[in-house]
Amino acid sequence: MTLAALTAIYFVHLAAAMSPGPAVLLAARTGLRDGFQRGIWLALGIGLGAVIWAAAALFGLALVFKIAPALLTTLKIAGAAYLLWLAYKMWRHADDPMDDEIPDLPRTRSAPRLIWLGISTQLANPKPAVFFGTVFLTFIPPSAPAWAYAAILGIVMFNDAGWNVIVARIFSLEKTRAAYLNLKTVIERCFGGLLALLGLKLALS
Repeated sequence: MTLAALTAIYFVHLAAAMSPGPAVLLAARTGLRDGFQRGIWLALGIGLGAVIWAAAALFGLALVFKIAPALLTTLKIAGAAYLLWLAYKMWRHADDPMDDEIPDLPRTRSAPRLIWLGISTQLANPKPAVFFGTVFLTFIPPSAPAWAYAAILGIVMFNDAGWNVIVARIFSLEKTRAAYLNLKTVIERCFGGLLALLGLKLALS
C-alpha cells in the first residue's frame, strides 16, 4: 500500500464526505439550533457511522449485497423511513419557540444522544455502503497489510467528522444564528422538506 494510494483514497472519500446528504444537513441544523459544541458531538457520530460502513465494505459487505440484492433494497426502505421520520419531527416542531441563548447540554440532547443520532443517520443511508463497496474498494489492493486498513478507517473518520465539524461551525456563527432565529419556522421546514426529499430519493433509487 503506497502513499500515493492512501492520498487518492483520502481525496476521493473527502469529496464523498462533502457531498450534500442527510448527515451534512443535520450537522448544519444542529449548528444552527444548538451551537458548535453539540455540532461536534453529532459530527463524531457521523464519522463513526461512516467508519462502520467502511469497515463493513472492507470485510465483504459489498459481496453480500451482490449475492443478496434484496438486503440492499430492505436497507434502503428502512433508511428512507428513518429519514422521513426525522423530517416529520423537524416539520412538526418548526414553530416551537426557542431561546436566544444556548444552554449547557441538557439531558434530552446529551453528548451520547447526539453521537448516536450521527451514527444512526449514517447507518440509515446505505449509499455510503455502495460507495465504500465500489469506488472506494478499487483503490485498495487485495494484499493490503493490516496497518493500511487501520489508516484507511482513520482517513474515513477524519474526513467525515472533520467536514461536519466545519459545517456545524459555519452554521453556529452568531450572524447565521441570528438570521435563523428570525426565520426559524421557515428554515426548519426547509430542512425538514429537504430531508424528506432525500428519504424519498433513497427509497426510489
